Amino acid sequence: MIKDQHSNPEFIKRRFDNISRFYNLLNSVLSLGIDRYWRLKTVRSLVFLFPDLPNDPNKVVLDLCAGTLPLSWALKKWTGFKGKIVALDFAFKMLAYGLNKHPDKDKDILPVAGDALVLPLKDHCADAVMVAFGVRNFSDRFKGLCEMRRILKPGGKAIILEFSHPPRHWIKEFYFAYLNHLLPQIGAIISQDKEAYEHLSASIQSFYTPKQWMQFMKRAGFKNIKHRYLTFGIVSLYLADV
Repeated sequence: MIKDQHSNPEFIKRRFDNISRFYNLLNSVLSLGIDRYWRLKTVRSLVFLFPDLPNDPNKVVLDLCAGTLPLSWALKKWTGFKGKIVALDFAFKMLAYGLNKHPDKDKDILPVAGDALVLPLKDHCADAVMVAFGVRNFSDRFKGLCEMRRILKPGGKAIILEFSHPPRHWIKEFYFAYLNHLLPQIGAIISQDKEAYEHLSASIQSFYTPKQWMQFMKRAGFKNIKHRYLTFGIVSLYLADV
């Protein structure tokens, strides 16, 4: 019963709306502050792939599953990005909370409440797409990848940051024990929504291995796909172009 609920988009949307006020705090607490480093590596890796991106005001980046906008703000703060960011998420309360935290700095961030599987964007409209901890929540992951590819311009870049399965067995065992026992308890204490963090734990453990996910991206039409482990393999960074 719980597994079926956790694969339901409406269930996921309700859970994220419920924890929007606590989302950034819990990310930092549960990752021991390492989440900032992961986002820094993500945006800097994107700029390494696309050196002209930060200084061109005509560039458009889609921040998919943007949540409370931490990756959008990271792109602006740590790379000096001067273009437009379309920040899309289906949990509107998450977007609103992220914007309200920076009311005087959001002129270049366009929030859009929408479905990652049916993006309300034209073909070939974005120079890059970035996703942090969102693709594992797609109810149809292949369709989500195909939509990402559809909206990218020829030569566009995609970068995906996602939780992973550590390659070393003892780290994986320790990590999964943390996910199963400690993470839901901490999440429940701070957010009063234990179910949201039970979903988080289950979705991480059931997600693809890096090799499987790279094959999935290839099937969706991405090329030059690269993978990097971060922090002992707790998360993975995937880079690709079209």
